[in-house]
This record gives sequence, C-alpha cells and structure tokens, in this order.
Amino acid sequence: MKCTCESERILTVSGKVSDMCSTRVGDREHDGYVPSGLNIGSGDYLEFSVCLDCGKHVGTFPVTEEAVNEALSD
Repeated sequence: MKCTCESERILTVSGKVSDMCSTRVGDREHDGYVPSGLNIGSGDYLEFSVCLDCGKHVGTFPVTEEAVNEALSD
C-alpha cells in the first residue's frame, strides 16, 4: 500500500472496540459500534491506516455527506 505522497511507510491500526466507539463529525455524534462508510472500520473493529511521512489517512476518499449521514444515523 502506498500513500498519495508515494510513501510506503504506512501505519495500520486495528482494534476491537465492541460497542464502545465514539464518533463525531461537526455537531453530529454517534456512540456504539464503529460506523461503516467512514474508512475507519465497522462493527466491532476500528481499522485505519496513516502515512508516517505526511500524516494523511490512507483510504478511499472523499467520503460523501450521504455516507456520513448514514454512518452517524441511529
């Protein structure tokens, strides 16, 4: 995997959080399982990758406003 800056120094994080994940986008909040569609994992698992050279989150972007609304809806 490579970052958009061409670096291959990618940190991948994975953690099992069960239903104890707190997520916020602006004034919208979600507590519970990891919301899918935000490139941070889903369900029980928080999973994401970060470039160690430029600090960018590595994944599929942009995330649409529709995806954010769906992910953070209760």
